[in-house]
Amino acid sequence: MNTQIEDKGAAVLIRVNEDRLDAHNSGELKTQMLAFFDDGKNNLIIDLEPVRFVDSSGLGSLVSGFKNASARNGNLKLCGLQPQVRSMFELTRLHRVFEIFPDEAEALASF
Repeated sequence: MNTQIEDKGAAVLIRVNEDRLDAHNSGELKTQMLAFFDDGKNNLIIDLEPVRFVDSSGLGSLVSGFKNASARNGNLKLCGLQPQVRSMFELTRLHRVFEIFPDEAEALASF
């Protein structure tokens, strides 16, 4: 999976530089998130700006990350959702679970 990682102080930013977040690569994202949690970095921002498609596996990895962050008194926030991806979150009602921001600056400011 092609990602960029930046430690922003209050949170770690993971930019997903893929067109799709699906069964082929969502496991790698989940593994990356778990590694940060194991290192004590419990606040994550997932930037999905380049992502044009998310399937149930992709959603599952994000939900898993959210649950792991919450269990560690942290948070996982999303930003940069394209309209197609945003509609998938609305269809599954996950937009009520995740804090979703237009860009990384607003997501970071929310911590």
